[in-house]
Amino acid sequence: MFPLLAGIAVTDAINAALPSGPTPMLKWPNDVLLNSEKCAGLLIDATLAHNLIEWLVIGIGINVTYAPQLPGRATTCLAAQGAEITAIAVAEAILDQLSTWLGIFNDFGPTRIIPAWLSRAHSLGTLLEVKSPEKNAAGTFAGLTPTGELLLKVENRIETYRTGEILIGVRT
Repeated sequence: MFPLLAGIAVTDAINAALPSGPTPMLKWPNDVLLNSEKCAGLLIDATLAHNLIEWLVIGIGINVTYAPQLPGRATTCLAAQGAEITAIAVAEAILDQLSTWLGIFNDFGPTRIIPAWLSRAHSLGTLLEVKSPEKNAAGTFAGLTPTGELLLKVENRIETYRTGEILIGVRT
């Protein structure tokens, strides 16, 4: 749940920083887009011991005042969208949101996280391509499992993905 929870927190912090304009959108599993351009990304690493998290690292990168040009990927920054905010202020907003969403997770478990993530993500039925270590597939976004894996409708079946790179809007 931590990748989803962190994505919600980052999206909410970015949304609060924008005076108006585009609404941030989550792209499974770890990107935040503004106008279909990548503005932020998250990486999560953890170790379990006896079914408990022993340690957890959440890496968050946000293009605050500058967006690097990347081959094959459209990028943007908060400043280009009209936000007048410092990196420190963005970090503080994210920490506040992480605290809020961690409290919600502790009180209600994933039952509030999955719907919150879905409400900030591309819509059900969106055309997607998944590139994973096991295989590549194209289909439509069918939601998330109760534990946060991606559900992709491919032809007449639903496939589940735990990891992979997602391309939005491909033709199936």
